[in-house]
Formats: sequence, structure tokens, C-alpha cells
Amino acid sequence: MTAIFSVPDMTCGHCEKTVRGALAEALPGAAVAIDLATKKVTIEGDAVKAEEAIREAGYSPERTAA
Repeated sequence: MTAIFSVPDMTCGHCEKTVRGALAEALPGAAVAIDLATKKVTIEGDAVKAEEAIREAGYSPERTAA
């Protein structure tokens, strides 16, 4: 399942690295695409786990329509 999140407080390369790391830990092997310019995170996998991982990393994800 593809899940797309808007993460408005993801503002820099360090933020992107932190989010990517959190998702890799929560969903090993899942495909993750991050567009820092639009603050969008797209992940193939469990949307609930992905959202929890992003929140636990300190960010505020909002699920958007695929």
C-alpha cells in the first residue's frame, strides 16, 4: 500500500535523514521517497506504522490522498 504524508516541519537535509532513518527502522526494506521541496514523504508499506515512526522522530505528518 502506498501512503503519502505531508510533513510541514521537515525543513532541511538533516530532517530528511532523520525521517528516512525512522522509517527504515520501523519498516525495513520499504521503499521510501522524500521530496524536501514539497515536504512530501511517500512510502510503500504500513501507513499506520509509518505515521507513528515519523511522529516518534519528532515531526508532524499529515496523511494526504494518494
